[in-house]
Amino acid sequence: MENEKIKTKSFGRYIRMSPTKVRRVLNEIRGKTYKDALILLEFMPYKSCGPVWQVVSSAAANAQTNFSINKENLVIKEAFADEGPVLRRFRPRAQGQGYAIRKPTCHISIVLEKNF
Repeated sequence: MENEKIKTKSFGRYIRMSPTKVRRVLNEIRGKTYKDALILLEFMPYKSCGPVWQVVSSAAANAQTNFSINKENLVIKEAFADEGPVLRRFRPRAQGQGYAIRKPTCHISIVLEKNF
């Protein structure tokens, strides 16, 4: 068990945000420790920091509950955002036409690993 890598995952599904905007934040926190990632997420000026912060703290809580790991010993191993379903809405335009409005969603995935 000592040589075995302990990983814990957490997912945020159907977040009403563009995956490219979420990836901008995830690229900054990938490879950081849990504590450093939370500090970065708290002070970055992006709207997507809120849902990412929730998923990271959820993954840390999973590690603490399931494996009895101290949160300070965790490192963000993987962090990625996949595309979710797109909500399509239509806005009326001139001469009876319709203008499509796309409202993207994303799925956020975070994998934490114990730092030995």
